[in-house]
Amino acid sequence: MSSKRTINNKDELIRNYIQLIVHEALKLQPAAEHTESSGTAASRLTAVFLELLERQFPVETPDRPLELKSAQDYARQLSVHVNHLNSSVKSVTGKTTSAHISDRIVAEARALLEHTDWNISAIAYALGFEYPTYFSNYFKKVTGQSPRAVRQSSL
Repeated sequence: MSSKRTINNKDELIRNYIQLIVHEALKLQPAAEHTESSGTAASRLTAVFLELLERQFPVETPDRPLELKSAQDYARQLSVHVNHLNSSVKSVTGKTTSAHISDRIVAEARALLEHTDWNISAIAYALGFEYPTYFSNYFKKVTGQSPRAVRQSSL
């Protein structure tokens, strides 16, 4: 019985190390994605927005939900009008502010579903959803898959 427990502990240790490596890799990924060298005000505002967006990720604990969830939240944080933020981001990237936020939340949700053992409710709350059903519906609408299906396919 003791050797079986040792094997389970080793498996758990290896799983934790893999999760740590994935977590650290996700932290590094955004730095290479969003490099804007143009000096226009719109590109500077977009770069600051994207940096602020990425700083919220990866989510490390379900106890601290995302603080900034909407374009309005980011505009308030950046001290600009939401319309100005939206037009700047759209002109520089071709995507709306909300699309960037949505894409990043879905990417984080997918990573949490695949690489953690958090239950779906904890992931929903960590990503700022008031109710787990809102998260499940949102995730399925955006990805075409339910969170449970993504979780099961990663096992």
